[in-house]
Amino acid sequence: MRRTPRVLAVASGGGHWIQLQRLRPAFEGCELAFVSVFPDYREDVAGHRFYVAPDATRRDAWKLPLLAASLFATILRERPDVIVTTGALPGLVAIALGRLLGKRTMWVDSIANAERFSTSGRHARRFASVWLSQWPEVAAKEGAECWGAVL
Repeated sequence: MRRTPRVLAVASGGGHWIQLQRLRPAFEGCELAFVSVFPDYREDVAGHRFYVAPDATRRDAWKLPLLAASLFATILRERPDVIVTTGALPGLVAIALGRLLGKRTMWVDSIANAERFSTSGRHARRFASVWLSQWPEVAAKEGAECWGAVL
């Protein structure tokens, strides 16, 4: 008997979180847990496990070790089969750690990046088992895949 796939879905706030929520139908039949940087987002995913990670950006990179430690602990606790993210830096760190732990990983770059990948998205290429743009032109130019848009 096959076990239900475990998915850890990670996104920072704002549009990244909204786009991750729009992907939820794709996870039907999976055991799903979420990570974000805002505790209030727990309400959006009632009925699922939810973890809060410290936020970090390029401008406050000194928080990166705290973020990495938090995400590492969450990944060990959840034991996901796959980690999916819509960005930004927390998602990049999650898939980098996941890849080090032998997990399958997926990066879905924000639909706002209509001309090129985001900074985190460009770095994600090294860690993502599946690297996606929501724009066919960007995917073709960057060597990514495009499976459509979530918005």
